[in-house]
Amino acid sequence: MTSMDVGDGASLELVDMFCYLGDMLSVDGDADAAVQARVRKGWNKLRQLVPLRTTKDISLPMRGKLYRSCLCSCMLHGSETRQVKKENEMTLQQAEMRMIRWMCAVKGTLRCRLSHMFFVLV
Repeated sequence: MTSMDVGDGASLELVDMFCYLGDMLSVDGDADAAVQARVRKGWNKLRQLVPLRTTKDISLPMRGKLYRSCLCSCMLHGSETRQVKKENEMTLQQAEMRMIRWMCAVKGTLRCRLSHMFFVLV
C-alpha cells in the first residue's frame, strides 16, 4: 500500500479505483469499472422490484414503464461523463436483454429479438 504526504502530517492512500458520488473512477480513466458497477446497481434495483414482477395484476406495458423509469435511469446514470468503449456498450446491452427477459418471464433458451420484447413492454 502506498500513500502520499499532503502536508501537516496528513497522508492520502493511493488506490487504483474508488467510488465518488456513486460512480466508480479508475486511474486509467476507462469506464469498465463504472459500467460494471452500474450493471450491479441495475440488478439490485431489479431485485427490489421482485414483488411487482411476480404479481399477475401488473400488465407488461406497466412493467415496461417500470423498467424505463427505474432500471434504465439507474444503469445509465452518469454515462454522459464516461468515455464508453464498444465492449462497455455490449455489456450494457447484454445486461439490458437479461433484465427484459427476466421481467417478461422469458426463458433463456427461447430466443426472441429485443425489439419484439420492447414492443410487448411499450
